[in-house]
Amino acid sequence: MQPTDFRFHHHLRVRWAEVDVQKIVFNPHYLMYFDCAIADYWRALAMPYEATMQRLQGDMYLRKTAVEFNASAVMDDRLDVALRCERIGTSSMTFSGGIFRGGQLLIVGELVYVFADPATKTSQAVPAALRAWIEAYEAGRPVIRVQTGEWASLQAAASEVRTAVFIEEQGIAREDEWDEADLTAVHAVVSNPLGMPVATGRLLREGAADSGVSRIGRMAVLQPLRGGGVGRQVIGALEQVARERGDREVVLSAQRSAEGFYRRLGYVPYGEPYDDVGIRHIGMRRALA
Repeated sequence: MQPTDFRFHHHLRVRWAEVDVQKIVFNPHYLMYFDCAIADYWRALAMPYEATMQRLQGDMYLRKTAVEFNASAVMDDRLDVALRCERIGTSSMTFSGGIFRGGQLLIVGELVYVFADPATKTSQAVPAALRAWIEAYEAGRPVIRVQTGEWASLQAAASEVRTAVFIEEQGIAREDEWDEADLTAVHAVVSNPLGMPVATGRLLREGAADSGVSRIGRMAVLQPLRGGGVGRQVIGALEQVARERGDREVVLSAQRSAEGFYRRLGYVPYGEPYDDVGIRHIGMRRALA
């Protein structure tokens, strides 16, 4: 078993609270590492877990775990938890995994989940849509759809995400969220295989039509999926629209909490931080190749 045998990887660093007096990890913590990796596995599938299970009218329950110990992790180790869905049966799915330190396999794990009715806890068939979704991911096929277009065609999907993030989560007043710029912007929406919109953003002209500068705004990713890559898909799609129309630069107004995300995509700050609807922001820009 090698790290390259898996498509999905979750990375962590061993903390002080997870080790004993010998500075090796308590055995039960390895199960916690696998559990955290499973949560990130759903994120990698662009699956907001709770909303998805409600739509599928079921839930996943852990039925069995098996762990084989080859060696111990120690304080400050950087570990790579790799997972793959090994088998999907009628009502269950089996994940196999490994915990690696570099290329060294420390722990082998198996987790068996059952898809069941949340009310009665009785097993039921794994929905065909969920089966196809996982199989596509494991085969390396796309599990998201990225659309760009006008407000008229993407309003419903974009509004759903922006309402969840800006109005319900961040408490921005509805009258501050919607403006006439939506009518002239190019919008991007990322959806998962169930057609659930999970991320959105918009692209506007900055200044005169021939300024060569675009502005990205209203960037929103559903909270459970942040860090899973769908935000990068939105930015990439909007940057491509800007390139195709000949723009040389993209600017945006980043919430300070998201500044690191934009830095990793090549954006650099400019100007002084400021408040917008009660939230600290910083201007950022990126030249387009």
